[in-house]
Amino acid sequence: MKTLCLFFINCTLITTLAFGQSIDEMEIRKLEKHWTELLDKGDTTALLKIWSENYVVNNPNGKIVTPKDIVALMKSGHKFPAVKRIIENITFNQDIAVVMGKELQQPSDMNPNSEEWIPRRFTNVWIKNKNVWQLAARQSSKIGVE
Repeated sequence: MKTLCLFFINCTLITTLAFGQSIDEMEIRKLEKHWTELLDKGDTTALLKIWSENYVVNNPNGKIVTPKDIVALMKSGHKFPAVKRIIENITFNQDIAVVMGKELQQPSDMNPNSEEWIPRRFTNVWIKNKNVWQLAARQSSKIGVE
């Protein structure tokens, strides 16, 4: 049994090293995908667990919003358009992870053609609190077509 456990630990370490990603980076990538899925589903209960207590967003319209604002909007029936996020960089500084990249937002007419989706740049800031990563801040801005 001990040999089997060591084998799996070694496989995990080798896989991590081979792909150049730390365990924290893999966790952040997983959380980035997960919280976007929760937003798509409108799962405010689960989102409140992922967002830090003081989570703040500077949205693409230039408005600063909090979880209270976002939850109220969702409970009023608002559905956020789908977003495809492309992570370009994750930087770690102790218990802080800064995620930057590009995202494509489905237009308000819900056009399924991703060629016509709205390009944006984003920055998400995650903080590790008691060994749990939580989203602390987010900024997203519309950009011109590249």
